[in-house]
Amino acid sequence: ERLDAEGWAAARDWGLATIVDLRCPYEIGWRDGDPAPLDIPDVTVVNAPTEDHDDEEFRRVCFPILDSPEYWPHNLRILPALVRTTLEAIAAATPGVLVHCSAGRDRTGMVTALLLANAGVEPDLVADDYELSVRAMAGTASHQPTHDRQSTWTEAQVDAWIAEVRPHVAHFVRDVPALLDNIGVSHETRDQLRDLLVG
Repeated sequence: ERLDAEGWAAARDWGLATIVDLRCPYEIGWRDGDPAPLDIPDVTVVNAPTEDHDDEEFRRVCFPILDSPEYWPHNLRILPALVRTTLEAIAAATPGVLVHCSAGRDRTGMVTALLLANAGVEPDLVADDYELSVRAMAGTASHQPTHDRQSTWTEAQVDAWIAEVRPHVAHFVRDVPALLDNIGVSHETRDQLRDLLVG
């Protein structure tokens, strides 16, 4: 919604072919101040949310920690079919693929952590990637209808947060094959996802 014609042209020049949008349907749409909607040829947009904000258990367990990777294992446990469907959508996408949510660090962070670990990236490096996302987005307003406390954080707040949550990221990806088994991701899908990154 926030890309203008120049931004879309740059994305097409980069090779963008598919967007996998992790947001819930109610988060999607143009708001005041967004550029006018454009018809973007040759770019497929797939909505594949990882969360269901109407699910009572998800709300109760995850909402208090929704901006922390601490919620990622709960998301897989409570809504395994949604996360599996998201990964299948990415695997089936035409490269180049852009995966995003509203702030680019929580849902996108979870999916990216799964993709990187599935491709053989070590847990500490996956945590480094998450840290880069948090640092890039801190102090930046996200495109979501709810409040994002990290949008006002200082560098010192980010440093403290990273020190607190890095262990959650590394622990989450410690045994990704087991996580993917638990949510029913096929080996064919895992191979397709790996090939998108290293093939």
